[in-house]
Amino acid sequence: MTTGSTDATSGADLDPEAVRRHRALFRAINRRRNPKLRRTDITITDERTVKRAVKAAAVGNAMEWFDFGIYSYLAVTIGHVFFPSGSDTASLLSSFATFAVAFLVRPIGGAYFGPLGDRIGRKKVLALTMIMMAVGTFCIGLIPSYATIGFWAPVLLILFRLVQGFSTGGEYGGASTFIAEYAPDKKRGFFGSFLEMGTLAGYTGAAGLVLLLNTFLGSDTMESWGWRLPFLVAGPLGLVGLYLRMKLDETPAFQKLEASQTHSPSGSAGEEEAEFSHLSENQPKKKIGEIFSQQWPALILCICLVGAYNITDYMLLSYMPTYLSSTLHYSESHGLLVLLGTMVVLMLVINFVGRLNDRFGRKPLLMAGMLGFFVLSIPSFLLVGTGNLLLICVGMLLMGFSLVCLLGTMSAALPALFPTNVRYGSLSIGYNLSTSLFGGTTPLVIEALMAGFHGNQMIPAYYAMGAALIGVIAVLCMKETAQQPLEGSPPSVATHEEAVEMVTAQSPDPRF
Repeated sequence: MTTGSTDATSGADLDPEAVRRHRALFRAINRRRNPKLRRTDITITDERTVKRAVKAAAVGNAMEWFDFGIYSYLAVTIGHVFFPSGSDTASLLSSFATFAVAFLVRPIGGAYFGPLGDRIGRKKVLALTMIMMAVGTFCIGLIPSYATIGFWAPVLLILFRLVQGFSTGGEYGGASTFIAEYAPDKKRGFFGSFLEMGTLAGYTGAAGLVLLLNTFLGSDTMESWGWRLPFLVAGPLGLVGLYLRMKLDETPAFQKLEASQTHSPSGSAGEEEAEFSHLSENQPKKKIGEIFSQQWPALILCICLVGAYNITDYMLLSYMPTYLSSTLHYSESHGLLVLLGTMVVLMLVINFVGRLNDRFGRKPLLMAGMLGFFVLSIPSFLLVGTGNLLLICVGMLLMGFSLVCLLGTMSAALPALFPTNVRYGSLSIGYNLSTSLFGGTTPLVIEALMAGFHGNQMIPAYYAMGAALIGVIAVLCMKETAQQPLEGSPPSVATHEEAVEMVTAQSPDPRF
């Protein structure tokens, strides 16, 4: 009876296709336990294609952050134009509250664009976010002032800020994923650093344009109509960014993922890999709830890293001009000029930081940046508060060099937290949740705390130190990923010789 029972459930009465699939899965699992890397498993990148992809992603990112940075550098002027009141503090708080509003919808944008990018591709979604950001920014420049249409002026401002925030929700996760998946494993930090060079270039362009307008037009003209010019520039810049992004091919990692879902390679080994991929990793795209349930440890780590990084980033690159002008009573042009010089220095060294984290690892560079903010924030703000131009620049550079350790490393470290098939979605959700809660609210929280503590000028330093402490803990908890393949993607190398070397390191016969 026992034998009969066994025969009844044997392959004779089962669907032959199901038997074949299960046997293929069993063989594939055994291959995973005893892997032999073949040259066909390795992506050999073309340097010119990688550079073109990096340039398009970085230039597009620069234009996105040019659009987004304009608002923060015109916060005082926008407060007067759209939120007139008897109190400069109330007007500024209203302006920063509108700045923070855009960050409320960034998680929604990330939750929409991220999974969409995992389904239809990185390139198409990045083109869409480029269009939306340009339209939202351009329309802000067309809004009549509060004196002209009253209540509807701030309502329209908030509406188009929401458009900006929604589109930005898909930008960083997509751009960093795009570069990370194009770059060879040993140079991912270097190429990733160009993304944040684009961020700095966007902020620098926005600060430089606002500085020129403030200098040549004066405050009265700026409040009358001059503030509109930087926003109106967004239209043609957006078309340039869209053109660059549409000329690119999809990333090699996504192409291989897509091919594994739609084609079965020939040969038994190919069938095994295709079956394993079909039955395990490449099921229909995970819904947002499944991303939270399956990727939650990496999401928490991402949120902590991004929170610490963004608080210090937005404090230095977005809030400091307002701090210098409103709190320390320097001229607006003075504050922008100091920040402009700081950002130019950071742009000069950020690629060097990218090379360093490729060589020594992501964790040492991230830890250096976090500890830098924790130790140097108080001395930096004391120097900034002296009123001496040289000491102000030294204080800004101390914080800037701490920040550049994070800027030059995060764009390579964060995409490596998630597997290829959910990388765009998971990174966009984690990044934008953290940015919404901590990054975009930084100017508002600091300004409110300073008002609550009777103008204590060291509040920004204490806030940065608290963020850095959380960052130190997060860095300690993360795995080192430098010079390693992205999870769910094949190894990626720069030359054919590297591929052969990688294969022969595991087998003396490179045919296998």
